[in-house]
Amino acid sequence: MKTTTDKVNKAPKWKGVVVSNKMAKTIVVAVSTLKTHPKYLKQYRSTKRYKVHVEEGTYVVGDTVTFQECRPISRDKRHKIVTT
Repeated sequence: MKTTTDKVNKAPKWKGVVVSNKMAKTIVVAVSTLKTHPKYLKQYRSTKRYKVHVEEGTYVVGDTVTFQECRPISRDKRHKIVTT
């Protein structure tokens, strides 16, 4: 039986590669997805960059991280780090 204090976080989680760590408490993570063109059925890679909030921890360019959606932290940041 679950109590009211147990919360299940259903926020989507993504895996990506750190491409920038020059900001304070923020890293930029690139997530690549494979898409298929609707008419020609050719597959192509699409990349989207997310600004992810990190309180502490040093992440270098090239690290693979897992992050999830959270409340807005700033104008651009809506994600937080889950694990490395």
